[in-house]
Amino acid sequence: MTQGMRTVIYPVRDLERAKERFTALLGVTPYMDTPHYVGFSIGGQDIGLDPNGHEHGMTGPVGYWHVDDVGSALRALVDAGSEEVHPVRDVGGGKLVASVTDPDGNVLGLIQSG
Repeated sequence: MTQGMRTVIYPVRDLERAKERFTALLGVTPYMDTPHYVGFSIGGQDIGLDPNGHEHGMTGPVGYWHVDDVGSALRALVDAGSEEVHPVRDVGGGKLVASVTDPDGNVLGLIQSG
């Protein structure tokens, strides 16, 4: 079951400059600020900045659908014709993520809260 797309992660090359831009755009400071990830929360939407995103094949922002069971959602998308990009992995705090590319070339992210 999906809870909607509530997270968008942007790959960034210069985390500090990106953090400045998104702070200016969103008008809030990050709720998480580490060398590996900066996260903002505004109006129920999470915006993440990933300085390693380009290294992991991200070519632009990825929307993440919040699901109850990331493994089941990943299998369902692959069974429906999508190609697995990143298998299920724990990104900390029990939060699990995965992603696929659909037949139209769209990247779909999945996230399960820990």
